Amino acid sequence: MKKLFVALSAIFLTFSVNAADLTEGKQYVTLKTAPSAQSEVVEFFSFYCPHCYSFEYQYKIPEQVKNNLPKDVKFTQYHVEFLGPQGKNLTRAWAFAMATGIEDKVKEALFLAAQKNTLRSMEDIRQIFLDKGVSAEQFDGGINSFAVTALVSKQVNAAEQFKVRGVPDFYINGRFRVNAEGLNTKNTESFIKDYVETVKGLLQK
Repeated sequence: MKKLFVALSAIFLTFSVNAADLTEGKQYVTLKTAPSAQSEVVEFFSFYCPHCYSFEYQYKIPEQVKNNLPKDVKFTQYHVEFLGPQGKNLTRAWAFAMATGIEDKVKEALFLAAQKNTLRSMEDIRQIFLDKGVSAEQFDGGINSFAVTALVSKQVNAAEQFKVRGVPDFYINGRFRVNAEGLNTKNTESFIKDYVETVKGLLQK
C-alpha cells in the first residue's frame, strides 16, 4: 500500500510539474471563451489536410492523447468544412460516422480519398461507407437525419466559437489551445511527447 501511495504521489507530482512548466504564449494560448461543462479535449481536423493525416497515422498524436487521458475526460474529433471542395459533405459524413460509431472504420479511407482529391460528390463519399460495410439503407436513411444534422451544426458552431483557422488544432476544456509552434521540435519523438504532455498539463490547470 505504501509503494502504491508513493507511485500515485509521483504521478500527481508529474502532472503538477507539467502544468506549472507550461508557459502562456509558448505551449498554449488561453481563450476568452467560457470553459466547457465537462473536461474534454477537442481536435479539429480536415480529411484534406496533409498535416492532419500525419498527426493521425505517422505521429499518432490523437491516439496517444486519447490513451493518456483520465477516464472522465472525453476526446472528440471535429471535422472542419472550410477546406477542400467536399469539405461540407465530409463534415456531414463525419457526423454520420460519429452518430453510428464507425469513425475508425471509415476514417483512413476518407483521408486517402480526400488527399488524392478523388471525391467529386456525396455519392463518392457514400461509396466509401458502402465499401466499409455500411448498408445503402443505413447511409441513405441516416446521412440527413436529425441526429446527424445536429452533429454537423455542433462541429460548425464549435469551429466558429474557437475561431479555428487552421488544422490540426487541439482545445482543452474550452479554455486552452495547444500552440504547436511553441513545442519541442528537436525531433519527431520530442514533438509528440511534448504535445501529449502539454495536453495532460493543461487538463490540470
